[in-house]
Amino acid sequence: MRAIVVSEPGGPEVLEWREVPEPRPTRGEVLIEVTAAGVNRADLMQRQGLYPPPPGVSEIPGLECSGVVAEVGEDVEGFAPGDEVCALLAGGGYAERVAVPWEQVLPAPSGVTLAEAAGLPEVVCTVWSNVFMAGRLRRGETLLVHGGASGIGTCAIQMAKAFGSRVVVTAGTPEKIAYCLELGADEAINHREEDFAEKVTADVILDIMGAKYLGRNVSALNTGGRLVVIGLQGGLRGELDLGALMARRGSIISTGLRNRPVADKGVIVRGVLENVWPLVAAGAVLPIVHEVVPMADAARAHRILESGDHIGKVLLAR
Repeated sequence: MRAIVVSEPGGPEVLEWREVPEPRPTRGEVLIEVTAAGVNRADLMQRQGLYPPPPGVSEIPGLECSGVVAEVGEDVEGFAPGDEVCALLAGGGYAERVAVPWEQVLPAPSGVTLAEAAGLPEVVCTVWSNVFMAGRLRRGETLLVHGGASGIGTCAIQMAKAFGSRVVVTAGTPEKIAYCLELGADEAINHREEDFAEKVTADVILDIMGAKYLGRNVSALNTGGRLVVIGLQGGLRGELDLGALMARRGSIISTGLRNRPVADKGVIVRGVLENVWPLVAAGAVLPIVHEVVPMADAARAHRILESGDHIGKVLLAR
């Protein structure tokens, strides 16, 4: 088969569309003929040599895909050849075929095309596991989302609104601000012009920045608030005022998705299937797709993501 290979750590130009050995499904795995794959910031980090795949996982980038089941291994439950699906991956999505544990596979939801479904697994599982499972967001509470116009941000807006929460986002351009408000955000703050900590308090904060926002995030927590850190774009090390955190009876949660055991991912996927897939079918939660790029031209997709000008997801399609 053909797949995108990272020839060496570097810029987008190191992504090459090459012949590679085809994966075979082992016990408990599903082999998917890939229709499309989502592009995530973690893929950019992997290309740069900063985020290697877990041990034993394919070196091919790609943390989510959609397609058709081509083959199933022993002990696979609920899937058969010919099924249209999408999947949460630990790697391997930028390829013609990928093998994945069946627990991480979802039936393609109604309401979207099979290609569009590739833009759902990573972001929906990220939001569900962090905002709702770890962050325990409840109806009527306020969610603050940093990077509201990103793939995760646009998904978080829709999911939180569907579950009856108030949503505030930060974004960096008037166009992104306007889009987030159109999508359902109750308030949008231009982080280049205003300090979000002076304008909003929240019960749950979904943070992609890490160190750069740590102090202000704590200041923005309501009493009993939960700060959930899922990214470190603003640095690894910050200074924490424990007194301010204790005064708010707040908590800080840091999580990742890619390196979790298959059983843990299976719990998340089942939660998504039960709680979010009906919202997708109803049109309340949809993938926001900025552009679909041919898979062989993955370098261009990475440049789009690195530019920061996109809104929503960038997809690779065969």
